[in-house]
Amino acid sequence: MNPSKIQNPKSKIPRRAGVFDSGAGGLTVVRSLLEHRLFDEIVYYGDTARVPYGTKDANTIIRYGLEAVEFFNNFDVDLLITACNTVSAHALGEMRSKSAYPVTGVIEPGILALERALPDREARILIIATRATIASERYQRELEALGYRNVTARQTGMLVPIVEEGIEDGPVLEAMLAHYFGDLETAPDAVILGCTHFPLIADAIREYFGGKPLMIHSGEAIVEHLEAEGIRGGEGRNELKIFASDNVEGLRAIAQRWLDDGF
Repeated sequence: MNPSKIQNPKSKIPRRAGVFDSGAGGLTVVRSLLEHRLFDEIVYYGDTARVPYGTKDANTIIRYGLEAVEFFNNFDVDLLITACNTVSAHALGEMRSKSAYPVTGVIEPGILALERALPDREARILIIATRATIASERYQRELEALGYRNVTARQTGMLVPIVEEGIEDGPVLEAMLAHYFGDLETAPDAVILGCTHFPLIADAIREYFGGKPLMIHSGEAIVEHLEAEGIRGGEGRNELKIFASDNVEGLRAIAQRWLDDGF
């Protein structure tokens, strides 16, 4: 079995999915999965004791990813979604080699979503992500391999704690966006939100650039990818279990806020 493909030896349709993230950000991916009712059960694990991953070296990120595989071995998941862009950039291959179930990341689905929505190879693409994700050059290399000629990548790690503070608009966020993007002479045609926290400030980012750019959201991209692999939406029971390496109640409180009590 090729673990990069969404196949399950026990049934054609995976019913229990694991979702792994370095902390709370992957809940934006969970939200998309729940909205489309793809699974009977989602097991979410946030490594809140060691967040953020974006400032850590590749070997450490790989080790954390392999430990996550061991965690999900306790739950008999049909597939594992690595919602963290940093882990997807650095550890996906190692995680696949050590897992008995398919493991999918968010980078490839995001790039495919961009290609479908914006085929113009002259379009201006802005990638925003953590330092470790940008340093991996995964997004940049794969976009350039597809022929995109105007790709800019920015590490925007300070946006993560701003989002976790619940700041989704207003002067603090506006000042930070100006700090990161004030030197860009032209607004991008698309922004790849290369951190799962960033969909929560997507509207503010789009407004900063005059309402122009297309936003590529990891959650919606992974849903498109899974549905293309044969997982039918609208059928799952939508049960969600949340675990964390530290302060699980704090993570559950964030989930309640970000998921709008809808699930």
